[in-house]
Amino acid sequence: MLKIQNLQARIEEAEILKGIDLEMGQGEVHAIMGPNGSGKSTLAKILAGDESYAVTGGGVALEGEDLLAMEPEERARAGLFMGFQYPVEIPGVSNSYFLKAAVNAARQARGEAEIDPVSFLKLARERAQWVQLDESLLNRPVNAGFSGGEKKRNEIFHMAMLEPRLAILDETDSGLDIDALRAVADGVNRMRSPERSFLIITHYQRLLNYIVPDHVHVMVNGRIVRSGGKELAEELERTGYALFDDEEAA
Repeated sequence: MLKIQNLQARIEEAEILKGIDLEMGQGEVHAIMGPNGSGKSTLAKILAGDESYAVTGGGVALEGEDLLAMEPEERARAGLFMGFQYPVEIPGVSNSYFLKAAVNAARQARGEAEIDPVSFLKLARERAQWVQLDESLLNRPVNAGFSGGEKKRNEIFHMAMLEPRLAILDETDSGLDIDALRAVADGVNRMRSPERSFLIITHYQRLLNYIVPDHVHVMVNGRIVRSGGKELAEELERTGYALFDDEEAA
């Protein structure tokens, strides 16, 4: 599904990624954990096509295609979804209008017919319930005036409607209370399938109590220094990241 080889990147003069190697199979859930400034969000943004960062080495393939050669919209059409740590607001554009246009663009890229308004509304109401998103938010401008929890639920709702092949969730759990965390996790778990992979970036093990990953990776100082199963996240909860500072990249 996703293959990252020796990925190196910088922003201006600051080197951030110093050789990332990561391979994800179809249907797998991988979690990346690490302290602030370790490069986790940089990796997510580069995969999504953020041009603020300069890739200085290595490569990324999505289902065999050169991901780095694609424009952001091409990556979306290829089935990549990015859930942002800080979801953007789009004043003046209703949530439902924006999402219907995005869904139809995704369907067109898959060679499917556009969804009709009745079917779209039925599907939107069903998927909104997955994350306990109030239906009134469908008619409001995208994320405008939403609480932090509503914005994160809305991100997962968008993911559920777009049905991506690869979903990257950048600290979706940050700032959520326990009820919102469970709702977000429930939406992700409903979307798990043998055809869909997830890359989850988080500081904390608590999210992984609800979304059980197949693999956990520790990122420190721009490198993945350890990989393992869910027990690795539990170890981090007990020990913190200090023990990994001097480890060589895996």
